[in-house]
Amino acid sequence: MESANYFRIRLTTIRPDKVTSFDIFILVDNKYILYLRAGDKLSDGKIERLHSRDTGDSFFVRDEDKQAYRDWVREEMNSSLIDPFSKAAILRESSVALMEDLFENPDVNTALDESRPIIKDFIDLMENAPEAMGFMISLSGHDFYTYNHSLDVSIYSLGLGKALGYDPTTLEELGVGALFHDIGKRNVSLDILCKKGGLSDAEWEQMKMHPQYGLVILNNHPNISDAIKAACFEHHESWAGNGYPQQIVGDEIHPFARIVAITDTYDAMTTQRSYNVPMKPLDAVAMMKEKLAGRYDPDMLKAMYSVLFKIKAA
Repeated sequence: MESANYFRIRLTTIRPDKVTSFDIFILVDNKYILYLRAGDKLSDGKIERLHSRDTGDSFFVRDEDKQAYRDWVREEMNSSLIDPFSKAAILRESSVALMEDLFENPDVNTALDESRPIIKDFIDLMENAPEAMGFMISLSGHDFYTYNHSLDVSIYSLGLGKALGYDPTTLEELGVGALFHDIGKRNVSLDILCKKGGLSDAEWEQMKMHPQYGLVILNNHPNISDAIKAACFEHHESWAGNGYPQQIVGDEIHPFARIVAITDTYDAMTTQRSYNVPMKPLDAVAMMKEKLAGRYDPDMLKAMYSVLFKIKAA
């Protein structure tokens, strides 16, 4: 199967009755069959029936059309015909598709460069329609795939960074750092990453190596800021000093890593996984504040409440 030449998309990103600028393929018996030719459109009824059956594994676009797909999404973001909440859903679903492709890319530098336009789109949406950003965060909590998780941690981190008063340039760096915070998991055995129950001591030691693995990967690529590296290397450090890998304390931990520590835990607590019943957003933050308080920057945790109350109102 030549999946390297295609990337998955969600049909929820394709608005009915709008002509596409790229071919869409369907995967049948490991073969890519042309489903919709560029210049054609799907009818309302047909797209609704397909949405209900689209698990995210069925529809593909050729790699060479990736820019056309991105331009399509950007056009939708700028359209006056679509309400902010539909824009939020399209942006998130299209980003999950592009993220999966990025995470499969062995060239981390290309992946980092290609992630920046995605982060900029989220920052623009947050500026232009804050209520839609809250709605998009509430869409999170689907399957705990690495790229879904990383994308959601990035969205939460942008919301928290905004609440803390970060400017757009700093937000972009934060978004990219959060997106790649778990890049070191590429070097952890899949058996450990996908294990349903608890890890053995040896497996846990292996899992705890992912910040170091991530730092090695990021150090091999130029043009990556220390702040992005810190989000990866320090996001399991604890405010009280009993985290890993360095056991650094409080303000010694980079602010990006302190943010990702909160958003990473929050996403894990509120996401449906095979061994985990998801918690409600405010319950998760209350538990972090009361039972896990020593792990997090208390001011940032307080700011997380303001992000979640906005979501609740959305």
